[in-house]
Amino acid sequence: MKQLEFENHYREFWQHMEDLLDGKDEVDASLIQRFPSDYRRLCQHLAVAKSRRYAPGLTNRLNYLVQRGYQKLYGQRVKDQGILVEYFVRGFPAALRRNARYLWIAGAAFVLPYVLMMIACMVNDQMLYSVMDPASVRGMESMYQPGADKFGREDEAATDLFMFGFYIYNNIGIAFRCFATGLFFGVGSLFTLTFNGVVIGGVSGHLTALGYTETFYPFVVGHGSFELTAIVFSGAAGLKLGWALLSPGRLSRLQAMQAAASDAIKIMYGVFIMLTIAALIEAFWSASAIIPNQGKYAVGAILWIAVYYYCFFFARQEVRAYIAAHESR
Repeated sequence: MKQLEFENHYREFWQHMEDLLDGKDEVDASLIQRFPSDYRRLCQHLAVAKSRRYAPGLTNRLNYLVQRGYQKLYGQRVKDQGILVEYFVRGFPAALRRNARYLWIAGAAFVLPYVLMMIACMVNDQMLYSVMDPASVRGMESMYQPGADKFGREDEAATDLFMFGFYIYNNIGIAFRCFATGLFFGVGSLFTLTFNGVVIGGVSGHLTALGYTETFYPFVVGHGSFELTAIVFSGAAGLKLGWALLSPGRLSRLQAMQAAASDAIKIMYGVFIMLTIAALIEAFWSASAIIPNQGKYAVGAILWIAVYYYCFFFARQEVRAYIAAHESR
């Protein structure tokens, strides 16, 4: 459809939305009820105008209407609910979904080496020694020996609270390296993700080959949904920064990095929260030898579903509207 046809077809609707936002149209119950769907329709028109590179005058008008519509639809709600709720309901999921390609690349950089090294270590019991020294391997084996009072810790006398602090320190260190090394044009993030995939996959395969499946998998299934997913997210945030430096487009490298940092920082806030939750579960739930494995598997399955539902499917319409409004700025 050419621009003139597009404008003629929807001119009446845009004028209606403009009058409504200006307060010229009388607002009744049916208009209020219909406003969210009308707003989504307006966002679609803006996306079409941008994708077809219609004249700036039309695109700017639709931008303006979308921004005002967003304020009308969500502005009061944000004010009532607060910034934190806004971040959890729309900001963090939108930052993830808007950067899906970096998530896919980061996920592949972590999962593929994980699977390959896991298989290699199940086939060859010496393979893990190529990435870990013998003392570290022995320490890892002792942490998951059947009959222990606590799993996942070399010193069983360590308190849950101490291990909670240790897990936060260790996991946030890994996530920060995945993120910060992205400044080396993304290569550092890819290397860090791949290295961690190799080591964690190697440990999984080695312990599986030893027959420690009744201690290792019930331990990791609960907190793994938060911990492993957060590590991939941190790598994706680093890749976004790296790509902005590598391919800034019409912007300077500094401007491109500032633009990329907006979403990258939002993702990293979520990563730190996820790792804190993971540390809580790991210290006070996963390590326990008293809780039956069936209970750990059931809770673990619920957590994996909940994490991925929240990140990629929760409040889909509101997140789409949030993305459209922020991309129009």
